[in-house]
Amino acid sequence: MRGIHQRRDRFMRSISVTMSVTLDGVVQGLGRPDEDTRGGFAHGGWGRRYTDEVMGREMAKGMARPGDMLFGRRTWQDFITAWADRTDGNPFTTHMNAATKYVVSRTLADADGWQNSILLRGDAADTVAELKARPGPDLSIIGSASLVHGLHAAGLIDRYSFLVHPLTLGTGTRLFEGSAPLTEFDLTGTVTTTTGVIIAHYTRR
Repeated sequence: MRGIHQRRDRFMRSISVTMSVTLDGVVQGLGRPDEDTRGGFAHGGWGRRYTDEVMGREMAKGMARPGDMLFGRRTWQDFITAWADRTDGNPFTTHMNAATKYVVSRTLADADGWQNSILLRGDAADTVAELKARPGPDLSIIGSASLVHGLHAAGLIDRYSFLVHPLTLGTGTRLFEGSAPLTEFDLTGTVTTTTGVIIAHYTRR
C-alpha cells in the first residue's frame, strides 16, 4: 500500500502560491487604492513603489514555467480588468490569457468573463483537492488570500514564494489571520530587490 500512495503523490499536481506581504503580515490591496477597501482599508496600492527590474525578472521566471492557475472569485474578477483585454505583447499578458484558469466560487454563475477560465463550484478544499489529484500541469496561485488560507488549512499548498515588503501598515487582512495548522517548510532560495523586498521561496516538508 505504501508504494501505491508514493506513486500517487509523485503524479499529483503541486500547488504553488506567490504572495506579496508587509512586515506585519498584511496582504490586502497591494496594487491600487481601490483594489480592496473592505473593512475601511485605506492603504491600497502599498506595493507599487517597490517594483523594480529584479522583482520583474523573478516573477518572469515563474511565468516561464508551464502550468495552470487557480483563483478565488475576487482576484479572478480583478485580474480580468488588468489582463483580459490587453494586446500589448507583454509576456505577463500572454501568459495570463493563454493559461487555463480555474476560479473557485460559490456565487459566480459562469466563468465566461475571461478566456480559458473554468469554474469550480462548491467547497474550495474539496474541489481543489479533486483537481489536484487529477493528471495535469502544476497549479499556481497569485494573491487570492482567502482561497490560500483555506487550502493551507487543508494541507494542499506545496510551495510559497513570499515577496516581503519593508513596511508595516497596522491594519488590513493578514494571510494567516486566525488559526493555521502546524506545517513546516524548507527555505529553498532568496532574492533581495533594489527596493528592499525579500523574495523567499519555501517548499513544504
